[in-house]
Amino acid sequence: MGIRVRDYCDDFTRFEVELRPRWYTRNLFGTHFGGSLYTMCDPFYVFIATMNLGRGYIVWDKSASIAFLKPAKGTIRGVFEIGKDRLDEMQKEVDEMGKNTYHFEAELVNEDGEVVARVSNELYV
Repeated sequence: MGIRVRDYCDDFTRFEVELRPRWYTRNLFGTHFGGSLYTMCDPFYVFIATMNLGRGYIVWDKSASIAFLKPAKGTIRGVFEIGKDRLDEMQKEVDEMGKNTYHFEAELVNEDGEVVARVSNELYV
């Protein structure tokens, strides 16, 4: 898909991902397909929560959406992060309540630092 993890934290709390332009990621107008943009975002919040909460927790995507703000050309980057404090808070809440949902947002930016899309993910834990 032209997507790669550019950088990540060893504790799996942060991932920087990029989508490079390829002939197979461009639509009729020469911009990235919306599906390619969402694909670069899809797994990371679930992965971060799963790796940090551990085997005793079930983590699922409950819902997701993406808002396309401007045409996405060139290399697109996104950062997906859940801080340790937030993960500890989530773990405590789920331990007390049995389950909960959590909302996370990230922005996708072009090479000029302009936001081209905003993604929202809701996780069930």
